[in-house]
Amino acid sequence: MKESARPMTVREIRLFGDPVLTTRSDEITVFDDALSILVEDMLETMDEAGGVGLAANQIGITRRVFVYDCSHVEDGLRGHIINPVWEEIEETTQSGPEGCLSIPDVTEETVRFETVRVSGRDCKGNPISMVASGLMSRCIQHESDHLDGVLFLKRLDPQRRKAVMAGIRTADWFNNPS
Repeated sequence: MKESARPMTVREIRLFGDPVLTTRSDEITVFDDALSILVEDMLETMDEAGGVGLAANQIGITRRVFVYDCSHVEDGLRGHIINPVWEEIEETTQSGPEGCLSIPDVTEETVRFETVRVSGRDCKGNPISMVASGLMSRCIQHESDHLDGVLFLKRLDPQRRKAVMAGIRTADWFNNPS
């Protein structure tokens, strides 16, 4: 009889206002089965929520790992990056709609670098790197910001951020957390 795989777990996504979202995540130094399980759970959670990226602190874990799925834009762009470090390749920027699973119902035009190079590790500890543009570049920057305790709202101009914050303060999910 074949041993069944461990069922993945959908974790609770922390919402704006939770202090874990503004906490810098810790570097990962141990690459074990628990880390692989965390990555699987994060992918399942991201899929269930309909996102293209998810950082560990969005599920309450302050470790430097994020998952991504931009496969609807380009085949093969699904995975994870541990201890990501990125740099812009040139100063060209893109402006586009950006949202966040931790800030429901908010989408705002946000400026990001068009093309970045990212390096990090996979869940086995092997080095990985890629050059990304467009949505994947935006995802890398957004999720890396999360790992530094920065929400995309900080990337908005002050007037727009103030207006968005006013809307968040009156949102049902903010005033009546489950």
